[in-house]
Amino acid sequence: MKQVEKYGIIELEFKTDENAIPEAVFIQKEISIRIKGFLKNPGIYAIRFMPQNEGLWKYKVVWQNKTEKGEFECIENSGSNHGPVITEGFHFKYSDGTKYIPTGTTCYAWIHQTPELIEQTLETLSASPFNKIRMCIFPKSMQYNNNEPLLFPFRKNDEGKWNVSDPVSEFWELLDDCISKLSGLGIEADLILFHPYDRWDFSKLSLDECLTYLDYCINRLASYRNVWWSLANEYDLVFTRTPDDWHAFGNKLKSCDPYNHLTSVHNIIKIFPKSGWMTHCSIQSNKTDQCAVWRKEFGI
Repeated sequence: MKQVEKYGIIELEFKTDENAIPEAVFIQKEISIRIKGFLKNPGIYAIRFMPQNEGLWKYKVVWQNKTEKGEFECIENSGSNHGPVITEGFHFKYSDGTKYIPTGTTCYAWIHQTPELIEQTLETLSASPFNKIRMCIFPKSMQYNNNEPLLFPFRKNDEGKWNVSDPVSEFWELLDDCISKLSGLGIEADLILFHPYDRWDFSKLSLDECLTYLDYCINRLASYRNVWWSLANEYDLVFTRTPDDWHAFGNKLKSCDPYNHLTSVHNIIKIFPKSGWMTHCSIQSNKTDQCAVWRKEFGI
């Protein structure tokens, strides 16, 4: 029987067409978790699941009028695998109870650099004290970062607009690899989903396109234990988005992420108000004397 470590990943692959996305139900006693598949390669869909309880798990996958059943054993987590980071009052901890004190940095566009620079970044991080980085999924354009990415998350349609239903496999495989390697280094990946520093029009995606993109992110990336969701870097500079949009994104993550990964939104001036989908605050400010006020405001 296949064995998967607690907080590890079991991945299943299926050949199907775009109109028959597979879905699975993973069951352990009274626990039942539904997982949607995602397009991994042309004609190939995958389902990823992160078990959070030891013991026997059974699953059932349905696609194209076909059904596949199976089972695996979830074994004890080991080594540096302490599971996802969660909140505990004013503090953070790993899911297995191990203390977690965030010491973070930013590597906004490191996955959009050359392979050599990506490897250099990982080598530098491996010798650093950091256990968390904030990083973008979309490419970022600003001072000191003007290169054209080698890969983009999606292909363009015949009209020259991004088709969020046509992911570029090589890009997402690179992102998979980077998140996995960060996990191996004990580093949390705080994924920035949107930002204003854009010359490629990703910030101009429609609301429906954004929700489709988020759906793909959740189905593909949520199974990594070291993933956090950051709705935006400096959300109040993304002038194409409304408060209702940000709430739609936050609620999408809360309702569709089966693991309830940490979720926040980052500001430049106006702190995002307390919302039910937020798990913690990501505040950019030099007014550290306001921490007590913020704690009271957010009920911490």
